[in-house]
Amino acid sequence: MASPNVVTLSAGNFEQEVGKSTTPVLVDFWAEWCGPCKMLAPLLDEIAEEKVGQVKIAKVNVDDNQELATRFNIRAIPTLLLFKGGQVKETIVGTGVRLLFFTATLSAGSPSIPPFLRAPALASPSSAVA
Repeated sequence: MASPNVVTLSAGNFEQEVGKSTTPVLVDFWAEWCGPCKMLAPLLDEIAEEKVGQVKIAKVNVDDNQELATRFNIRAIPTLLLFKGGQVKETIVGTGVRLLFFTATLSAGSPSIPPFLRAPALASPSSAVA
């Protein structure tokens, strides 16, 4: 069961929940049919419970919110975007080592990953929240 501290995002509430957030927001782009997404969900629920007030965990169902998936150039799921000040600061695609390292540092209180583990920067001007 999903944590009550995980926010469900849509085009209608994205600006309020992410763009205007005073805390970092980790956004999970997922789909109901995605096995790895389902495996990731309990970990995100746990982080949402442990880090209340420090980081917001939010989810975007790409099937229901294709405009957001397109806006942020989501090409594979799960994809996690970490927003700070309305800007994408980190991108993690999949459920591999980078994700495990990121969630470990997030749990330790440092919501960032070292440069050698970072994905290439998104070259899209749509990375900012309008």
